[in-house]
Amino acid sequence: MAVTERELLYVKIIVEERSISKAAKKLFLTQPSLSNCIQKIEMQLGTKLFKRTNTGLIPTFAGERYYQVAVDIMKIYNDFEIEVSDINSLKKGRIVLGITLYLATYVLPIILPKFKERCPNIEVYIVERNSTELDKALASGEIDFAIMHTFPFCKHSHSKNVDIYPLFKEPFLLVTAKDHPLRQYAVYNDLEYPQIDLTLFANEPFILLNKEQKIRHVSDSILQKANINPIIILTTKSYETARRLSCEGIGITFVPLQYLQIFSGIYQPAYYYIDEKYEPYWTMCVAVQKNAYISKAAQLFIQIVNERFGSTPSE
Repeated sequence: MAVTERELLYVKIIVEERSISKAAKKLFLTQPSLSNCIQKIEMQLGTKLFKRTNTGLIPTFAGERYYQVAVDIMKIYNDFEIEVSDINSLKKGRIVLGITLYLATYVLPIILPKFKERCPNIEVYIVERNSTELDKALASGEIDFAIMHTFPFCKHSHSKNVDIYPLFKEPFLLVTAKDHPLRQYAVYNDLEYPQIDLTLFANEPFILLNKEQKIRHVSDSILQKANINPIIILTTKSYETARRLSCEGIGITFVPLQYLQIFSGIYQPAYYYIDEKYEPYWTMCVAVQKNAYISKAAQLFIQIVNERFGSTPSE
């Protein structure tokens, strides 16, 4: 039997008022209308909820249980309304954020303090995986949204059930040892790093990341556009390992520009910009499940990310 909130309220008020007429007045109903409603409830239950006495209506045992259940349910519902109000006003709640490991190292120390300053009681649960795994987590609803990369920006590079919102385009740099003999061909300009012709390195050994990683996808695309069939001497999961080995002259690799800010130390290779015709970049983006509900807390987090990274100079 389906019980409505209205029916729970009717029984609760009658028990408290001990009178149909007083309850009807309090509920802004006519006495016959309220009596009919109670009779309908009793018929559905197959038992009486009230009995008449000289001092007024009193609940039967079933009526007492109905009253207690009504009080409990209405309190739960009232508490839920208060909680929803707190959620809507960003006083409480939780967001589940998906992000790649290295991007988390770079982005979260910048964004989380700003978010926590505005929403100190919102729990942030972080899921750190590679971009391919984050696509799957979005599709399954495991995470609310993801901060990751796509390359070059293209909606078709992700699931049809995911909406992509680009933030900025980030260049990839060629990484070599400082004393690499081909450094003589570098072209210096007003940029932070010189530019060099990638095709000069066609016969050089390369250090690349694992094939399931997005940095590897971008690297392969760059090499393909430059008509280079690379000599791969080493494959690693860590771009930082590749960067350090390149510094030591083991091979050549590619690194996203922003990632240079994550690690610092004694390993200082040479960095070069690559010709734009090879599309040497990926795009940092926010990804959400298509048509998914995005809480106000998640919307605010995304807004802060967009404010900080959506108009970066590296665009």
